[in-house]
Amino acid sequence: MPDSLSPPQNRPLIQRLPADAINRIAAGEVIERPAAAVKELVENALDAGATQIDIEIEAGGLTRLAITDNGCGMTPADVLIALERHATSKLSADETGYVDLLNIHTMGFRGEALPSIGSVSRMRITSRAAGEDACEVMISAGEIEGPKPAAWTGRGANGTRIEVADLFYATPARLKFMKSERAETMAVTDACRRLAMSRADVGFSLLSNGRSVFRYSAETGSAQARQLARLGAIMGRDFRDNAVPIEAEREGVTISGFAGLPTLSRGNAQKQFLFVNGRPVKDRLLNGVIRAAYADFLARDRHPLAALFVALDPEYVDVNVHPAKTEVRFRDANNVRGLLIGALRHALAAAGHRASTTVAGYALGKVQAEPVPDPVSGGLWDRPAPSPQIGAAPSVSPAFLQGDYTSRGSMGVRTSAGFAERAAQSYEHHPDAAPSARTEPDTSATQTPDFPLGVARAQLHETYVIAQTADGIVIVDQHAAHERLVYEGMKHQMAGEGVRRQALLIPDIIELTEDEAARVLARADELLPLGLEIEPFGAGAICVRATPALFGEMDVKGLIQDLADDFAEYEEGLVLKERFEEVMGNMACRGSVRAGRRLNAEEMNALLRQMEATPHSGQCNHGRPTYVELKLADIERLFGRR
Repeated sequence: MPDSLSPPQNRPLIQRLPADAINRIAAGEVIERPAAAVKELVENALDAGATQIDIEIEAGGLTRLAITDNGCGMTPADVLIALERHATSKLSADETGYVDLLNIHTMGFRGEALPSIGSVSRMRITSRAAGEDACEVMISAGEIEGPKPAAWTGRGANGTRIEVADLFYATPARLKFMKSERAETMAVTDACRRLAMSRADVGFSLLSNGRSVFRYSAETGSAQARQLARLGAIMGRDFRDNAVPIEAEREGVTISGFAGLPTLSRGNAQKQFLFVNGRPVKDRLLNGVIRAAYADFLARDRHPLAALFVALDPEYVDVNVHPAKTEVRFRDANNVRGLLIGALRHALAAAGHRASTTVAGYALGKVQAEPVPDPVSGGLWDRPAPSPQIGAAPSVSPAFLQGDYTSRGSMGVRTSAGFAERAAQSYEHHPDAAPSARTEPDTSATQTPDFPLGVARAQLHETYVIAQTADGIVIVDQHAAHERLVYEGMKHQMAGEGVRRQALLIPDIIELTEDEAARVLARADELLPLGLEIEPFGAGAICVRATPALFGEMDVKGLIQDLADDFAEYEEGLVLKERFEEVMGNMACRGSVRAGRRLNAEEMNALLRQMEATPHSGQCNHGRPTYVELKLADIERLFGRR
């Protein structure tokens, strides 16, 4: 019988791999497709201090890609060292030889990109440092040739140009996993645009098969102005015109960026971006943040646009989670998440009653201008297409945010003490009022033409209020607008008095896994103010003693299970808040002024003034606009006056 402690007869031999095999393995982790190679090389250019970066690709980057920058450049000795694995200028050891891998202030730092790319392609590096002659080094499947003198043809006096041909020719098996040329080109474009969003002070250009994909000049002005200009160039003019600035700081974490108004939304989350210390990352944290901040403004299948920038001490964020540095891990994720949600909510509240300009653009686009006879020639004359704009939003009344509904609003006028009550009283005194086709405003309203939402002039189809502004008209959906006003009032009341609880005669015992139960019970103190009273009941079980009174009879087990899922994914009980919002939204809908109800001039103007003083009144609870604003210039274009 063989000795159980003796080694097996055919034990595999442990050996060191050759350097070229090591580099090819590293390339598989870091350079999985052309977009990853471009990203690594552009990040190196940014770290080199470049102010202009030009990218060229052919066949999606598989046939050829080139990155040229005007950074500090490299000497011949620098180039050779840069081609060694784990060689870098971005990390340094202290006097004891220790290298702090968490104290990272640069985009790239591993020192693996150049040797990894060179091991699976044909690469040429041409570089010129200040006061030095240009040099050139050739690398083919890891074999280095050079350096030798070369001519420098870049934009600046110094810089670096890296050309990569036949990517993955040395590892043909990997080529089988590449997608179509179009898909690879789109991946390169997305990676470059994300990097361009992170550095508005740097110019970027991208050529694909000799055709210009984009060209962004380096932006000037304040940091916020530069950022918005670059985001507008990439995310579109609609975002630039309808974005609210984000600014917040707490415990060493700074949040900046821009987020779109709720009425500017998309069917997917592709235009939501997160940057950490200037590094574009994809993190599930962002999904929970956006969902929580816009919870009561958008339907579940709609997604807002946002670009958020987080800056914090590098020691409090780990960028080594993913080989391609596309994911990060925060030391205090709750602080970052809470700050992001708070900053977004504050910015949306500060937007007041604003609705996006795309609402007016969509409305005008639906107006099909028919050709009309030219009175001179007798031919047909086409009206030009409109280009709507919207004015700036007024400031939000601090008194309103504090719950004083009868104090002066943001425009310095006394708001209605209760629109629904006044409307009901009016109908008691005027039960047989005729449908209004035109409403004459009172004298005081005529003398105050600078209200953002104007002065009421008419009610159409007993549903839409028509108001005249200083430079156009506003059309208000009276039911949607008042629904938002009632809803915001209910939220304010709930925040002040708390959520009433209804005790269960027989407590519900909910069985979960031990991990799920622990996650929910750990938040028991946070759930109590929301009307949910829970306590442990053995291993993996939760005893529910009270539920929110607003919900009435409900599926308690389903709620607890959803909360457990929320805490696992988002670290916050979003489902409970969403159910509150749904219930309050339904109550607000039933308690608001209905379509088909006749309003007099005083009631219509009271509605307009309350909208101006109420945050988020530009959209209903599902993200639909409550009003459309048309500028006089756009109306004149419709009638051929411009």
